[in-house]
Amino acid sequence: MAEGNVQLDEDLVSEVKKFLWGNDLKEEVFSRWTQGFMFSEHETTALVQYEGGPCAVIVPVQGFILKNALFCENPKEDLSQTSAEESTELLHQALSDILIYVSSGDYTLLTLEEESTDSNSQSEQSNQSEAGESSSKKSRMDQELFHSKLRCTKCSDTESLREKMKSNISSFMGTSGVLLYLYSIIITKGLEQIKNEVEDPGEPLIDGIHGHGSQSLINLLITSKAVTNVWDNHKDVSGLKLQGVTKRAHIGFLSFMEHLRYCEVGWNLKNPDYPIWLIGSETHLTVLFSRNTNLVVTESIESNARRIFQRFDPEGNGFIDTSLLADVMAALDLVSDKEYVDIMAAKLDSENLGIITQSSFFEEFFAGETTPEIPKTFTLYHYNGLPRSCHENKVCYREAKAVLQDEIEVQILTDVTPMKMVLLTKWPTIDVKWKDEIIPSLN
Repeated sequence: MAEGNVQLDEDLVSEVKKFLWGNDLKEEVFSRWTQGFMFSEHETTALVQYEGGPCAVIVPVQGFILKNALFCENPKEDLSQTSAEESTELLHQALSDILIYVSSGDYTLLTLEEESTDSNSQSEQSNQSEAGESSSKKSRMDQELFHSKLRCTKCSDTESLREKMKSNISSFMGTSGVLLYLYSIIITKGLEQIKNEVEDPGEPLIDGIHGHGSQSLINLLITSKAVTNVWDNHKDVSGLKLQGVTKRAHIGFLSFMEHLRYCEVGWNLKNPDYPIWLIGSETHLTVLFSRNTNLVVTESIESNARRIFQRFDPEGNGFIDTSLLADVMAALDLVSDKEYVDIMAAKLDSENLGIITQSSFFEEFFAGETTPEIPKTFTLYHYNGLPRSCHENKVCYREAKAVLQDEIEVQILTDVTPMKMVLLTKWPTIDVKWKDEIIPSLN
């Protein structure tokens, strides 16, 4: 059931604005976020991002569009043959799905005062679709006018939410669509709940200088939790409990920053429900995806054990200090009585080197377990919504053929592009060849 458009409480608007942007929202930054969810004229299911900043919202929505297009009851065999009407329906599904994902039951859908479901709004959207980027930048309102015109509709069930989203889809494709959706997400989730999940509630979700969305905002859209970190579960760092991602997400995440060792992306984000990953560079988000569902593995006893073992081997050396054996065994719910641990330590570290290798540990405790087989060859696709970052300024999916080698051959590693470095964080032995030898940009 949906309740009609009403004006938002001024105090709530002010609080949301401050939480999103901080105390000093520059008009130039706000302007860069003022665009709608618009599809590329060169790829009918690919959203276009006109300026830096709003990828933190646009790209997760793109991920859900791909999920619904490729992994539904009747998957699209050729994305390029998707009609405009079908693409709009995929957008409607994606926007609704994420709102349902982050909500605990009630939904708030925001529109602008003059952007109701009348024919003028539909006509404006049609004109924008025909005119492309130049039209989409017209008639941008400043932040004061935008916030004064916010109206909301409350929906108490998913059916009414989807109906209301469908009737208002032109507003979300209009010039303020991304912002309207962002505010809908924040108010639906609830400010207090988000503040409980982020690491620093005083830190705005959007950088006030550069306009980039925070990891908390990205995580909110792809995991439903606005946690700040991308590792698995929670960590205790010097007595401070830091929250991570506690379960597999629908859409995953990979990061160039992990290659630089600035962060650790956990198993939950590397193995999402669907083979779709957001890729984070230093300043931008893009999407990597495949049709091959075997690229994401379900949790097995061995894979869970390997993740836990690696927590005690954060440098990835392939071994742990013998003194940590009791802690590892306890974490794996193995018998960890001192006498038994001492026997195992003497066996696994028979030469008294002070280390226990991962291979010997798993041969002893998990010899009968097998990890699901990942295909050796598969096709990958990449999306970047910024025209200026795309070949010939055309937002299109780029295709690649990937092969997983049996062993890591460091000596012949000649491709050191950011794209390759990110792929190695997920598949350490991957070799990839992009169609027409055009390597996509992550920025």
